[in-house]
Amino acid sequence: MTKAIAFSEYGGVDVLRPTDIELPAPGPGQVRVAVRTVGVNPLDHKVRSGSMVAAFPVSFPHVGGYELAGVVEAVGPDVTAWAPGDEVFGAVMGGAYAEQALVDADLLARKPASLSWEEAAAIPVAAETAERVLGVLGARAGETLLVHGAAGGVGTLLLQLARARGITVVGTAGEANHAYLRELGAIPVAYGDGLAERVRAAAPGGVDRALDAAGKGGVLPLSIELTGSADRVVTIVDFAGSAEYGVRFSGGAEGVESYHQRAYAAVLALHEAGTLRLPLHQVLPLAEAAEAHRISEHGHLRGKIVLTV
Repeated sequence: MTKAIAFSEYGGVDVLRPTDIELPAPGPGQVRVAVRTVGVNPLDHKVRSGSMVAAFPVSFPHVGGYELAGVVEAVGPDVTAWAPGDEVFGAVMGGAYAEQALVDADLLARKPASLSWEEAAAIPVAAETAERVLGVLGARAGETLLVHGAAGGVGTLLLQLARARGITVVGTAGEANHAYLRELGAIPVAYGDGLAERVRAAAPGGVDRALDAAGKGGVLPLSIELTGSADRVVTIVDFAGSAEYGVRFSGGAEGVESYHQRAYAAVLALHEAGTLRLPLHQVLPLAEAAEAHRISEHGHLRGKIVLTV
């Protein structure tokens, strides 16, 4: 048995409760990890609330959490890349809100000693999303990319990956985050009326591609107008809007494993170069997962929320 935070019905944060779960031995291709830290993402509260039940149904009781860092305890019969005692981080298809979790071996990366447990748990989901979006968009060196919601967890890593590849980023955010975006190498612009004019002033050569990581009303048609084509716009948050405006929605179905490993390598390269920024919005104990969900649902985060186990 392992202690976990789970929910047995869809609902508000009060459905999250401590529980004991049975964890089987790792099967083929799996690793059992003693969890040290867990990253919190918008997906966590969306799954818990039931708002994604059509696309992401779960069986009860369900243990949430889709990224973690920890120490390998046991490996499946065919796993040779990992051994007990290895310090790792990676993505998990649920189950990270626990003292131990089963993880696909191919979705793990080795944690450098110089990377903190909290930072390591903040990498997998945001890094995979950022790497995937850059690939889906086909963003190239010399181009200008518009990012809506640039100061969040995904935006923070995407700006750094784009900058390292010679891509100019114009990022929308509240005024309080403009200095932060400049530190990451982006050109900040404020939300609200007149956004198109502000973007044109910030990028007089035009915008080549756009990412919606904010889900605010009106950004998809505005992005199509600025880039000149719906094919040059991707959203990771507005499924309904993507259908309405003919914009691509990217939710992780495009080569999950290959994007994860490419993303880990790209982020670790920045870490080794000493340039990686991984701000943590707040660090809380696993027992306060409900509070983490409240904070996440409120939005306007700078960086990631991380739970410690």
